[in-house]
Amino acid sequence: MPERGIVISLFDYTGRMVEPWAEAGYLCYCVDRQHPPGETRSGNVIRVGADVRDWLPPFAPVAILFAFPPCTHVAVSGARWFRDKGLGRLIESLACFEAAVRLAEWTRAPYLIENPVSTVSTYWRPPDHTFDPCDYGGYLEPPDDAYTKKTCLWTGNGFRLPEPRRVPPTEGSRILRYPPSDERANLRSATPRGFARAVFLAHHATPHEQGSVKGADLNGCSRRQADAPTGRPRTRQRAGGSHHGHPETSRPAPKPRLH
Repeated sequence: MPERGIVISLFDYTGRMVEPWAEAGYLCYCVDRQHPPGETRSGNVIRVGADVRDWLPPFAPVAILFAFPPCTHVAVSGARWFRDKGLGRLIESLACFEAAVRLAEWTRAPYLIENPVSTVSTYWRPPDHTFDPCDYGGYLEPPDDAYTKKTCLWTGNGFRLPEPRRVPPTEGSRILRYPPSDERANLRSATPRGFARAVFLAHHATPHEQGSVKGADLNGCSRRQADAPTGRPRTRQRAGGSHHGHPETSRPAPKPRLH
């Protein structure tokens, strides 16, 4: 087990978010019910086929945690179908989100929980940050992710939002053009590679890389919406600031779910 800690990514089928971490030598756990039951290892990535609500992470320090709870039944883009879906699907979606929050806080590691614009803001609290994939397209070589998809982040335990390196959103809303298929939902929810790279550099950069991140050239970036005139992803400061925690091997087990 790497001394630097493991990386946990919940409700993660594609594994895009952990790619930079695995390449840097971190052991990464991607947990999703779509994976084959049990654990399947490929290099530094362990895919765990399990229900996150019933899964416990290995007993080891955690470097960072990511979570992408299912959004189908809470995203406001599907609000017209809420009534037809009934309470059962809403309750299941919120239970998955709650499981992500519970595990994230338990690890005491920096974390982000991602969802599109959804009713979670009503049932729990507004997100800490929002961004579009094009905000971080400049972290790729060549630059990419030139599309928009408003994405919300709930963060904690000292998570640092990366500085943007925005590219013009020349592709518009790319995900709306994906044709119907069995993989459409996974394609639509896949983490933008530029954002994944930016988060990795913000939390695991060498001194040289940290300088390049802080000094990112934002000239030439398109102007953001009126509520974010600086060109940075929108953020909301929470009362009291963030809690800077650290993983500990002596932490108590997470509380059981309420049934």
